[in-house]
Amino acid sequence: MPGRVPAYLTFGDNDVVLTAGLFVVAVLLVWPVPRLLPRLTVLQRVPGPALLLWQAISLSAIFASVCLAPLAILQTVRDGRQIPEPEANVPLLIVGLFISGLIIARLLLQGHRIGRSLRASRREHAELVDLLGDPRSEAPYPAAVTVLAHPTPTAYCIPGRRQRVVLTDSTIHALPEDELAGVLAHERAHLRLRHDLVLEFFTVLHTAVPRAIRSDRGMREVRLLIELLADRAACRSVGPVAVARGLVHLAGGPHPDATLGIGGAPAARRMELLADQRPHRALATIVLCAAALVLLGTGVIAWGALLGLG
Repeated sequence: MPGRVPAYLTFGDNDVVLTAGLFVVAVLLVWPVPRLLPRLTVLQRVPGPALLLWQAISLSAIFASVCLAPLAILQTVRDGRQIPEPEANVPLLIVGLFISGLIIARLLLQGHRIGRSLRASRREHAELVDLLGDPRSEAPYPAAVTVLAHPTPTAYCIPGRRQRVVLTDSTIHALPEDELAGVLAHERAHLRLRHDLVLEFFTVLHTAVPRAIRSDRGMREVRLLIELLADRAACRSVGPVAVARGLVHLAGGPHPDATLGIGGAPAARRMELLADQRPHRALATIVLCAAALVLLGTGVIAWGALLGLG
């Protein structure tokens, strides 16, 4: 009858291969890629596109992992080129969805735990800063800058609803006006671009992966890329020389874990990259295309396995 939905789906001969390919993609994106990609230090010259590539890899790894169990069950229950209707395989369907649900639940649970912990830490630290600090509103300080009395030069920002940039008084005494302006521009770039949410996203994914296959090196690379983005924003305000000098002064400055500080990544590499202010448009285009290829490739493999397009 015209318009009648068939009782089964018809699959191609190679859809099992596509499902196996999706498994390979998931394994590659979860384990070796986060370990090998940081070796391509040329990506640090285009931190924005490089960060998008890392996000594409992470999202594709999640998507592939969530789709694997239902697709594997789908291949298991088929008879030749035909797959019975879902009602005929309810127990196996439940198993596949349960495994995918466990992955999603693990991500949601980690997101809740980490998000709650970070926001609580930032709220408590902001209250402490407000209690002990000296808010500055006169030039050259923006209204949200708070100065703490401390002998160690340091600067960091507190993201969230109660945003503020925190400086120590020794930072003000140690840095000339242009370097101090670069430090402030760096920290305010973190707040404006919501780098805290980007870092939180990667932290959730990083901690959701079992410790045995987790890549700490990949997480360090993400933190470096975030700092490079803030460095570039500061360079547009005061120039690379002032930013580099401010970075030298504050390279060893500590900051609380839930905050973002200018000394939060290797200073030597950042200074090297500050000396290179070229746009690297060709490299950026290649990296963006690679990010799109990772996303589209993973989606096409999963879609092909589902519809039997192999």
